[in-house]
Amino acid sequence: MNKLHSPRHWLMGLMTALALLATNPCFAQTTSASNSSQTETSSTTISPAGANQTGADSVTKKAQAAENPYGIEALWKTSDTVAKTVLLLLAIMSMGSWYILAVKMLEQRKIGTQAKEAANKFWSAATVTQGAQSLSKDSPYQFIAASGLEATKKHGGLMGHIPLNEWITMSIQRSVDRINRDMQSGLSFLATVGSISPFVGLFGTVWGIYHALTAIGISGQASIDKVAGPVGEALIMTAIGLAVAVPAVLAYNWLVSRNKAVMDDVRSFGSDLHSVLLGTTVNA
Repeated sequence: MNKLHSPRHWLMGLMTALALLATNPCFAQTTSASNSSQTETSSTTISPAGANQTGADSVTKKAQAAENPYGIEALWKTSDTVAKTVLLLLAIMSMGSWYILAVKMLEQRKIGTQAKEAANKFWSAATVTQGAQSLSKDSPYQFIAASGLEATKKHGGLMGHIPLNEWITMSIQRSVDRINRDMQSGLSFLATVGSISPFVGLFGTVWGIYHALTAIGISGQASIDKVAGPVGEALIMTAIGLAVAVPAVLAYNWLVSRNKAVMDDVRSFGSDLHSVLLGTTVNA
């Protein structure tokens, strides 16, 4: 047998190779560097994928926030003609209530200013005629004074059978009642809105829940996310109805109390004017 192929020579060669590998680490470092390069390459390759996934998640969240399936906007888009009519009716009642509140506030403030004008100018005049002329033409106090003067001048014919005292009282009272009627105009609208708007909103809620449940029954999906959205949107109708009713009721009560104070001043002026006109006519 050839000596090169004997077991002894194979064993000696294997031991020599292991000794050289242990004493020279170059091969091990090369292998380690190769493995590290592969790891870095893999991490470099994976990193863009992770970044892309994060960006996709961010875009998805923004899209979900922009396309919120719940709320008033979604309610308007998904509602039918009846629900939209209810929403428009509530909006009209709300705008009408705020308009009447603003107009009545300005009107009451104006009458308050005219009351001060009457107190300063009318009662310091020499005659009732001069006092009436000193007041503004759109003043309710000027209207009462002019009515009283006209009653004293037109107390003839069949009217002459009525005692002058009663005739002047009737004329002034009619003027006061007309002013009171003008002051009360618009308040009935506030009372109506405060009374019926919650029920209008409730009707919209019942109608919306009916259609929501019908749609859920047709789709066959009764999970909480399918039920909560449509039913919650329908309940918004009740909240809108209450939001319309509460300001209307508060405005009505506040304006009624202010009208009472204004009309007390007007009636006091009419009573004093009646006494002055009666005294002037008797002395004449």
